[in-house]
Amino acid sequence: MKKHTLTLLILAAVVVGALSGVAFKGTVVIGVAVFAAEIFTRMLQMIIVPLVFTSIVSGMFGVGTAENLGRLGIKTLLYYACTTTLAITTGMILVNLIQPGVGVDLGLAVEAPEISTEPGGLLDVFRRMIPTNIIAAAAEGEMLPIIIFCVFFGIGIAQLPPSSSRETLENVITGAFHVMMRVTHIVFLFAPIGIWGYLAKIMAETGFSALVPLGRYALTVVLGLGIHACVTMPLILFFLARVNPLTFAKHMSASLLTAFSTASSSVALPLTLECIESNARVSNRISSFVIPLGATVNMDGTALYQGVAVLFIAQAYGIPMNFASQFTILITALLASVGTAAVPMAGLVMMSIILKAVGLPLEGVGLVLAVDRVLDMLRTMINVWGDSCGTLLIGKWEGEVGEWAEGVPTTARVSE
Repeated sequence: MKKHTLTLLILAAVVVGALSGVAFKGTVVIGVAVFAAEIFTRMLQMIIVPLVFTSIVSGMFGVGTAENLGRLGIKTLLYYACTTTLAITTGMILVNLIQPGVGVDLGLAVEAPEISTEPGGLLDVFRRMIPTNIIAAAAEGEMLPIIIFCVFFGIGIAQLPPSSSRETLENVITGAFHVMMRVTHIVFLFAPIGIWGYLAKIMAETGFSALVPLGRYALTVVLGLGIHACVTMPLILFFLARVNPLTFAKHMSASLLTAFSTASSSVALPLTLECIESNARVSNRISSFVIPLGATVNMDGTALYQGVAVLFIAQAYGIPMNFASQFTILITALLASVGTAAVPMAGLVMMSIILKAVGLPLEGVGLVLAVDRVLDMLRTMINVWGDSCGTLLIGKWEGEVGEWAEGVPTTARVSE
């Protein structure tokens, strides 16, 4: 019960917020709710920049080493980048087709961000990715250039020759990341109060009609995750790895169920390694490299969810997102997945980064928090599924997958 206390409190906050918004409409209670939502929003803003810096820089330590930037590392990183991009694109296509946030007045009003409609808008996205002054970018909350700087900074540290100074720098940043994760946990202890404020405010404006687009949003995310897990990844396994996707899913079932129930790919990591080596017969050399790397940089389910959620929030606020803005969402979600910690609700914080990158209000987080826990469990399972498929595929390409017990044909051998 202690483990699930926060989840239960969030669910209770959703119910109480919805009921109090309808029951106390026009009273001082709604004013208190608005204040509570604003305080929680400011707390999210407080942690974004230091969390981005520490998480992405520390995440790049292992990626940027000379060993990992070799042939196997480049092959793995390219694969992960491609599958994450496919996941985000799937989600964004669905949210553009279904448009779960369009057509329902949620009583939200915000000044629309300036969006370039010029033909060079896409080039402007790449131009803005490179910061001219990283301090100014951090002060102004320009997230995309901050992420780019953090990626280069982390790789730069990893490329330093082994020395006490490099070890000290890595320890300081890793320690700061752990501190920020603690701070993030403290902030999310206030999530039930913030969610109560968000829901009470929205319900006071719209009544229970606000639940309709929220349900459509959740279904859109589930549909996107289903397509990626049951269509995209099996096709990759069948055509590129030449294996039976259903058989492989059976081999990984224990790991996938653990990821779903705990909503943490870190918790499922030891079992994932056990399943991929003992059941799928991938060599330890491949699995011990690709699986941990995937847990750090490959977040297919989380990135898909972030793309859907951000576009849903834009639709709910009535803010159009042109191609350049949606491309910014895709790039930011792809890069932010590098720094997404493999713990529950971490993707929600990273979603705040994408909202900042395209000029959307952080209050929009309150729209999706109500259904986040179940979706968190689903997207974590997809994250682990993506890591597992990548490990099998890389193992096939490297010739280090043994014959499966269920008779899937292969000519590869297991390298000790």
